[in-house]
Amino acid sequence: MKDNLYEKYLVDSAMPTMWCPGCGNGIVLQSIIRAVDELGLDQDRTVFVSGIGCSSRAVNYLNFDCMHTNHGRAIAFATGIKMSDPDLKVIVLTGDGDCASIGGNHLIHACRRNIDLTVICMNNSNYGMTGGQFSPTTPLGSQTKTSVYGSYEPPFDLCELTASAGATYVARAATYLPVQMKEMIKKAIMHHGLSFVDCASDCPSLFGRLNRRGDAGQMMLGWKDRLVSVKQAETMSREDLEGKVVWGEFVNSSERIEYTDVYRQNIARAKESVNG
Repeated sequence: MKDNLYEKYLVDSAMPTMWCPGCGNGIVLQSIIRAVDELGLDQDRTVFVSGIGCSSRAVNYLNFDCMHTNHGRAIAFATGIKMSDPDLKVIVLTGDGDCASIGGNHLIHACRRNIDLTVICMNNSNYGMTGGQFSPTTPLGSQTKTSVYGSYEPPFDLCELTASAGATYVARAATYLPVQMKEMIKKAIMHHGLSFVDCASDCPSLFGRLNRRGDAGQMMLGWKDRLVSVKQAETMSREDLEGKVVWGEFVNSSERIEYTDVYRQNIARAKESVNG
């Protein structure tokens, strides 16, 4: 990363990060910073909110107004911030356990409301911070500390979940595709409505080690054989897609009205009723 970006957007006193060597969260954070810089966002009008987990520690390193909140409650706090000042850019940094398990209810209702939040999920398919237990996105058959014989719970596809719940921008990238990830994050931030970006990430210390995917470099290269674009997936059978991760844009719509816009309209109607 260029020195000027480091100095402008990261808190030097918070370095080094707590992430393990090879953790994909650093690549996601770098993509976020580059997206913010290329968009020219005002640091004083941009707020980052996180819950609990490896991914959620990212707010500790960002030179913005940030909130590090309770486990699974980042979207609830972010909703309050957005409602209090709808002109702020509010970005939620979360993980697959944080937003899809204890925070799942907040996620689906934020999508249902179509409130103008950008939710970026660093999805490493396990609870990395607490020792590597299986999460709502752990692939079937994968070994974790709590599924030593292979996970038997069907995983969520977070893009399918958020799209069906009403999110108006939904995309997936992977650490192997940092440029594409940056571009998706830029689109998500500028989208007016609930945007969700699922960032397939790497956890070599726990998930990768337990599933014998090699070191951090080998785990990263493993994406090359598993990633399939949305366009490619359209021509593949269900059997061919087994074990693959589909990346790209799934939803990009402006048809639904955004929640704070409706709220402001209702305030205007109430004032007219009182004054009329």
